Amino acid sequence: MSPSKLETEVPLKPAVFHILLALSEQVRHGLGIADEVEASTAGSVRLGPGTLYRSLKEMTRDGLVKEVPHPQQGEDPRRKFYCITTPGSEVLKAEAIRYEQIVEVARQRHVLPEAH
Repeated sequence: MSPSKLETEVPLKPAVFHILLALSEQVRHGLGIADEVEASTAGSVRLGPGTLYRSLKEMTRDGLVKEVPHPQQGEDPRRKFYCITTPGSEVLKAEAIRYEQIVEVARQRHVLPEAH
């Protein structure tokens, strides 16, 4: 992904950021992505089916994720599995850095406590 393309992807919609985070460690199907997002945010972020599947369709179109074969025999054939792509990883990293910079400003302005 060229730097100019990367710049147009960031900032990400929150749903896209959370989906990429959920896929950063392993291949998952749609419900698995939604469950991981909910678990990793202690329930503060819930992706409804419309948001989740619309986002996955757009992310696939944009090359951030791709559909992959079912990782195990016996999986429900209706389930689609997704993995993050190299451009998706690059965009995720850029967005995480952007968040990190925002958090640093918040710490400097005493909105958040200093990190331990």
